[in-house]
Amino acid sequence: MPPRSPEEEHAPGRATGRERRGRFQRVVYPVDRLVQTVRLEDREPFVTADGSTIREIAGVPSGNSVNQSLAEATVWPGGETAEHFHRASEEIYHFVSGAGRMRLGSQEAPVSAGDSVVIPPGVPHKLWNEGEEPLVLLCCCAPPYSHEDTVLTES
Repeated sequence: MPPRSPEEEHAPGRATGRERRGRFQRVVYPVDRLVQTVRLEDREPFVTADGSTIREIAGVPSGNSVNQSLAEATVWPGGETAEHFHRASEEIYHFVSGAGRMRLGSQEAPVSAGDSVVIPPGVPHKLWNEGEEPLVLLCCCAPPYSHEDTVLTES
């Protein structure tokens, strides 16, 4: 097999730098174009199993990601999420505005804009917004968020 050019090595649908038994592993994404931009204001909000308001930026339902999801979540003033955990997904919360309190396992801590928290699979977690402005965060899940992976530990 002749060597591939740099353009071929980085072609759509090809994982670069990973070889399996001397062959490149093909990764296919369900998109027509690899460069897709998403405008948050164009995404319709919905309520997740934990009660937060979400606008999905990337993920399986959006059709632009197969291995992870990214969403903006909002907990309104005086609101809280239902405590829950995810069987398989690891999450990363990055807080972009507001302030509140988070419980992760048995520990609680204040959270505010600029903070990031990693949530391992299987660990119960909950957010409270005791402030006067919305608590807004970006939530990345891998594997992607699904209602089926979410287990509520309180009603």
